[in-house]
Amino acid sequence: MRIPEIRLQNQQLSTPLFGHPKELVSWMGAMQAQDYTMVKWAVGMRLKSPGIQAVEKALHQGEILRTHVMRPTWHLVAAEDIRWMLKLSAQRIKSANDSYAKGHGLEITEQQYDRSYTLLGNILSGKRSLTKQEIAEHFERSGLLADNFMSRAEVEGIVCSGECHGRQHTYALLDERVPPTPELTKEEALARLATAYFRSHAPATLQDFSWWSGLPLTEARQAISLIEPELMSEQWNSQTWYIHDSCRTSGKATGNLHLLPSYDEYLIGYKDRTDVLPKEDYSKAFTNNGLFFPVLLYKGHVVGNWNKASKKKEIFPEHSLFRKDICLKEELLNQAKEKYVRFLTH
Repeated sequence: MRIPEIRLQNQQLSTPLFGHPKELVSWMGAMQAQDYTMVKWAVGMRLKSPGIQAVEKALHQGEILRTHVMRPTWHLVAAEDIRWMLKLSAQRIKSANDSYAKGHGLEITEQQYDRSYTLLGNILSGKRSLTKQEIAEHFERSGLLADNFMSRAEVEGIVCSGECHGRQHTYALLDERVPPTPELTKEEALARLATAYFRSHAPATLQDFSWWSGLPLTEARQAISLIEPELMSEQWNSQTWYIHDSCRTSGKATGNLHLLPSYDEYLIGYKDRTDVLPKEDYSKAFTNNGLFFPVLLYKGHVVGNWNKASKKKEIFPEHSLFRKDICLKEELLNQAKEKYVRFLTH
């Protein structure tokens, strides 16, 4: 099975189909977004014409949002998808956060959460967007610590990302930021999530989908069964691989070399990454505690690392290869680096 080649096309790294950030994020379903700067590049590099201004405009206008959803971590989602995704994942994230809080000696009552929601409603009403520091100052005057409540407020659908304040992330009220959307049943939400994943991440397995979505295996199986008529399946390496019928599976992948940002979906969107990265190189691409590095992708395989230039006058990023037997043409490296530099200036 040509796993890297098919993934390159459907992750929009090869011959991108979309010109607008919202279209791309909607296609991907969700994009992991701990690193706010790098996730802008993750979106931009997958567009027909990469440019940071278009991505920041979509974030500023609330067409795409950054919030905690699916798993207890940051993701980008399209505005119209945020409510059904939150409803599908809220209880799992709350349980994980509650366990973390108890493990660190924090006992937060439902009354305290309700009080924080009321406070957020008061200080953000009128379509205001405030940074976490600005919100923290209001909370301190009320005897609360904002750090203990913001993630829960996101999961409950109280707040989401607000307008951009320079490079600073802000919060706004979800109901003021995003117009109401029709509610989905759980089955409809599961089907929509599975469709988004397998059209953008295929070929992928049940275990990959369960990892990415945060769904337990039973619900992940249910989601797959709900869209079974839309899926092609193939047995390979003792596993069942799924490809959505909207996927591109033929044609040659273009663009041999890519500078993937940290936490990019090409790596983090799968439980098993050995199809694009040998296990012996795992530690060079990510750590055991979940820290992912920017990596070089060559013909669908992860072969090295890259980073921003260490010298102020240098524009091009720096790079290093995992092994000495890997040979990359200077022209290819320069083209990939020029694409990143153009993104930052357009």
